[in-house]
Order: sequence, then structure tokens, then C-alpha cells
Amino acid sequence: MSTLISSRRHFLLSSAGLTCLADVNQAFAAPVKQTKEAPEGAASGVALAPPQKQPEKLKIPVKATKQLGWAIVGLGELALNEVLPAFAGCELSKPVALVSGHPDKARKVAEYYDIEQDAIYNYDNYDKLAEDKRVDIIYIILPNSMHAEYTIRGLKAGKHVLCEKPMSVSVEEAEKMVAAAKEADKKLMVAYRLHYEPFNLRAMEICRSGQLGKIRTFASTNGQNVQAPNIRLSAKLGGGPLGDVGVYSINAARYTIGEEPVEVFATAQQPKDDPRFREVPESVAFTMRYPSGVLAHCDCAFGMAESRFYEVNGTKGSLRMQPAFSYRGLRLHLREGDPKSNTAEDQELLLQAKNHFTEEMDHFSRVVLNDESCRTPGEMGLADMRIVKALERSIETGLPVKLEA
Repeated sequence: MSTLISSRRHFLLSSAGLTCLADVNQAFAAPVKQTKEAPEGAASGVALAPPQKQPEKLKIPVKATKQLGWAIVGLGELALNEVLPAFAGCELSKPVALVSGHPDKARKVAEYYDIEQDAIYNYDNYDKLAEDKRVDIIYIILPNSMHAEYTIRGLKAGKHVLCEKPMSVSVEEAEKMVAAAKEADKKLMVAYRLHYEPFNLRAMEICRSGQLGKIRTFASTNGQNVQAPNIRLSAKLGGGPLGDVGVYSINAARYTIGEEPVEVFATAQQPKDDPRFREVPESVAFTMRYPSGVLAHCDCAFGMAESRFYEVNGTKGSLRMQPAFSYRGLRLHLREGDPKSNTAEDQELLLQAKNHFTEEMDHFSRVVLNDESCRTPGEMGLADMRIVKALERSIETGLPVKLEA
């Protein structure tokens, strides 16, 4: 039983005992004469009715004086089921435009979210967003193969861009995206939503603090069972498990270990008896080695029951996130102490969950409004693409691949 649970039980028992003792003392106490000025319950020393004056800590919602307008590019499952509903919780962000190749669907979505019909664009007139003063930020939610083109065009249109991960399908594309942002003097952020939600933020904090001691190993799995047809199964559209879900493990290793890998090795499985995997691997397993000697062991797959976790092991303790990469329901466990001396303690850290997309979008709006630096810039996406491409070279050659420092 964890210390947290034991402490809570002790507190409850102690509180109950003190309450009973207080009741006994009160029963034998001399009556206290109440005055008109005394609030109800003052005779017992406890005010029963709330004060007329509002408590100082009571937070009263205040509408933001400025909300930035967002254009959502691509109206697939992620946009419709997660991103657009998340605007309801935003303080600084609102949807004002849509870009889609399906006009009927776009009109229905626009009507539902009170988006003006003249703010519906398609991929042919996408560049006209430059003339739309309602739009401050573009959110690219397209197949991976289209990320670079529409990010660069959006930046050239004078808009800030949030691009879904993986950032691109090649290092060269990622480099061009970063260069385009600098040339346009606009912000480019990659949608690593886990950098904006409480559980992964706490994991980062624990690892940076040294609470686990020296980190020795990192392990992670991110897999799901993808059914055809699905863009994730198309090589032409930039599919495959490594870039799509493996990048979560790559990025989590970075923000827990705090280093960049110097060498990687990978192997892939592409079964011939499953037509889903004619073009992309079913699963990829890989290892990354870091300057301090830390080893990361990861795997990702599109043909397995859903499993999404990571574990960080140090000399003084370990932490485990499971699930780690899902949109909701994340759980974080911390283990510290020495099992041999009976000092080991396991505890689940209970945090207030938040909508990943709401937090992510308002962060970017705040960055744009205040001209700040974002937590997950294009350079981070570029760094991940260099690792992904090194892993792909390792699969092709069957050999470890070194990365430049």
C-alpha cells in the first residue's frame, strides 16, 4: 500500500477522533450568548453560512480580450472528433475558417461551428487565406505527405502554422519548413500535444529534478491495430508505424532523458500474408544510444492490440506512464526506494486531466500574441525526422547508424 493511501487513512482516522473529542467538549461547555453581529454558528466558533463577501481565491472567469482566428486544414477524423470540439474550452483560440476537398462536409461543419460560408476554402484556392484577415493561425491536419507543402504555403501566406506530427516525410522537407518560417518571420510549431498536458509535464519535471537518480534505460511501446482503408497504410501518403506512432516514443525519450541519441539500430517486420502491409511495415523495433550511456528500447506497430506506454528507469527509482500517448485516461506511477530493505514505495500520481488540444492551441495563440517561443518548435520536429530517417537507414542496411552531434 502506498504512502499516499496510508497517510490519507491515518488522517481520516485522526480527524474522526478529534471531531468526536470536540463534540464531547462542546456538550459540557458553558453556553455562549449570541449577539446580532455574530454570524450563524459563531457560538461553536464555526460559521455555518458562507460570508457575503466573495472569497479572494474564488476564480471568476473573464473573457479574453483577444482571440486569434484559426483555419483548420483537413476535416478528417482527428479534426472532427478532437480538434474542433476542443475549441469550446479555449480562451484565446477560435475556429474561423476551414480548408477541405469535400465542400458538402465543409458546409455542414461550418454551420455547426458558426463559421462563415465565405471562410470555406479548398486546396486549389488555399493561398487566398493570405487575404483573409480573420485567420491568424493555420492548423495542418493532412496526410503526412502533404504537411510540408501546405505548411510552407501557409507561412508564405503570412500566417503562423501548427503542423501535425510527424512534421514531414523527409529531413529535407523539414529543413525547408523551418527555413520558410524564418523567411516569413512567422511561428512554426509541431503538434506534440503531450508537452501541454499535466501527466507528461509532471514526468518531465520528475526526470529533470534528479528524483529518479541517474537515468539508465527507457522503454516504450506504441501500437494499435489499423484496419484498411487507412492513410497510415499508404507509403505514398507517408504512412507506416515509425513516423506515425513511433515518433511518440522518440519524442518521449527526448523529454525524459534530456539528451539526443548518438546511435540507433532498427529492424522491421512486414508480413507477406497480410495485404494491409503491402507498402509499409507492420511493426518496427529500435534501440537508441545516448551520450551518457542511456539506452532506449522501443517498438511500434500497426497490427497489434492497442498498447501505449513508456517507462524510465533510474538509479533511485522509476516512473511508468500507461497509457502514455492516448488522448485521455493517462496514468502515471512512480516507484522509489530499495525493495531489498523494504523501503520501496509505489504510488500513482493523481492529477487533474486537461484536454490536450485545448491546451496546445491556446499555448500557440499565447505565443503568437506575446511573440514568445513555443515549447515544440519546428526545430524539434526536424530533430525527430533526423532520428526517423536514421532508423530507416538502419532497417535498410541491417547496421547501426550514427547521428551527428
